Amino acid sequence: MKANKILFITQEITPYVPQSQMSVTGRELPQYIQETGREIRTFMPKWGIINERRNQLHEVIRLSGMNLIIDDTDHPLIIKVASIQAARMQVYFIDNDDYFQHRQMVADENGEEYNDNDERAIFYARGVLETVKKLRWCPEVIHCHGWMSALAPLYIKKAYCDEPSFRDTKIIYSTYGTDFQSAIRKDLGARVTLKGIDENDIKILNSAQNCLDIEKIAIAYSDGLIMNSENAKQELADYARELNKPVLEYQADDQMFKDACSKFYDEVWSKGKE
Repeated sequence: MKANKILFITQEITPYVPQSQMSVTGRELPQYIQETGREIRTFMPKWGIINERRNQLHEVIRLSGMNLIIDDTDHPLIIKVASIQAARMQVYFIDNDDYFQHRQMVADENGEEYNDNDERAIFYARGVLETVKKLRWCPEVIHCHGWMSALAPLYIKKAYCDEPSFRDTKIIYSTYGTDFQSAIRKDLGARVTLKGIDENDIKILNSAQNCLDIEKIAIAYSDGLIMNSENAKQELADYARELNKPVLEYQADDQMFKDACSKFYDEVWSKGKE
């Protein structure tokens, strides 16, 4: 069986942010998958370093306007969109004044990491899922890239599992070996909580101490893991295999790796459907 609709929840995409292994993958892999005849949607955070005018971002009024409550505080969800003309690809941006406007990516101008990076990941994951619901689009595979997307698998499998957009979807998580270094605040479970997330989930979240633990949570609620870099931590692949999750190892040849990712989508999507 072939997965024909792929949602990319991505941390970085060039040319909107500086080139890195993750941002280049965020730019090239969705284009490649689209060129194989599949339908895609691509999301990333609207980091404060993104020049909206130069990149021709504009707000999508019909998708904006919702408030997401995190830690008893309302945070307005703003959706923007831009096009990468050469790839014939649209990118949706999740924006919010508190979490993204006038702020860098992982750390500020002085290299100090933001102490609410975990909460920014909560807002990003929920913002993407609420927007996909509004689009009334039903992806068959959701491919999450990097720590910023790491809470999306939990939300999809527990809080959004009955939503038509996500009821039958499969989730793949990509790790790159890049993460934030600051400690996780002890009340993460309380801030993540939504209907469907139970006491056991909260206990797991509250025991998370660092970004590696957050990535393990992503793997636990995903259906497959991709090692997207030679720097990816082997500990995560070992953990996935302990949970009987399929793992796609990193391949240095770019074209072969894209082909392998495409086949991996079908493998994960088909599992249990025969």
